[in-house]
Amino acid sequence: MTTNTTTYTNPVWPEYFADPFVLRSGDFYYAYGTGAPVNGRAFPILRSPDLAHWESLGGALQPVAGMDNAPYWAPEVIERDGRFFLYYSTASGGSDDTHRLRVAVADNPAGPFLDSGNLFLPTEDFSIDAHPFRDPRDGAYYLFFAKDFFDERVGTALAVVRLADDMIHAEGPVQTVLRPSDDWQIFERNRAIYNRVWDAWYTVEGAFVVFHEGKYWCFYSGGRYENETYGVGVAVSDSVLGPYVEPDAGPVVLHGAPPHVIGPGHNSIVLGPDGTTEFIVYHAWDQAMTARRMCIDPLAWTPDGPRCLGPTWTPQPI
Repeated sequence: MTTNTTTYTNPVWPEYFADPFVLRSGDFYYAYGTGAPVNGRAFPILRSPDLAHWESLGGALQPVAGMDNAPYWAPEVIERDGRFFLYYSTASGGSDDTHRLRVAVADNPAGPFLDSGNLFLPTEDFSIDAHPFRDPRDGAYYLFFAKDFFDERVGTALAVVRLADDMIHAEGPVQTVLRPSDDWQIFERNRAIYNRVWDAWYTVEGAFVVFHEGKYWCFYSGGRYENETYGVGVAVSDSVLGPYVEPDAGPVVLHGAPPHVIGPGHNSIVLGPDGTTEFIVYHAWDQAMTARRMCIDPLAWTPDGPRCLGPTWTPQPI
């Protein structure tokens, strides 16, 4: 891949673009995010030759029949045998607690993606933040996602299920990946949801898994996405299904730098144009808290684990 740029400046896209996921396919990078519909389709798509310069390709997903005005969250895409599978959630009831996972399919990373017609996990009451992952050890595919738990530290946490060969159904039981472990992951105290008030509602969401030097590293975002507590932590396992443990407490991979960067999180990771450097892609608020926008920074693997070399807000070499 060639590039004509030497620097990038965050945010790398000026418009609202939350939960950014970047896929490298052919000679381009494709970014999918949560945002306003474009040309009647959910999920804006961007394309770039170098991670620094982006252009809009419109919208990715033809809305599900009867759900044109529903909220659509957190798309991620994986390619298998020349087909592209987009995993996302939408809320049939309109409220956040009615979000369910779905799958859409396309023959091109630019779409259009068409929904498969079925709920991915029909027995789950709430599911968001899908992350498809191919295990390089045996080639099996898995879907990590977030769901709600009502014991111990009540709130949203991470789970995983194996994908069937058709990539649109689950195969095997849902297994817990990571539950909240610390007060920095509190989303809200005295939160009213599910017809009661909870003393503390915890949130661990936005899983992204990387296989590195024989271990599985599960990046996640914790806290409340609307304030300075939000950031990226990591847990590690010897097996794709866990158990996962956190080497260090807190958002050690990436945390905010107010007033320049507020609430960075919901990351993906992609190999940069040099074919060597990994970049962590994330969203962050502007100083006025008007929008979450897409940012990138290099990811370093240190003796203490993975660390983002950021956040940055001035020109940086790519």
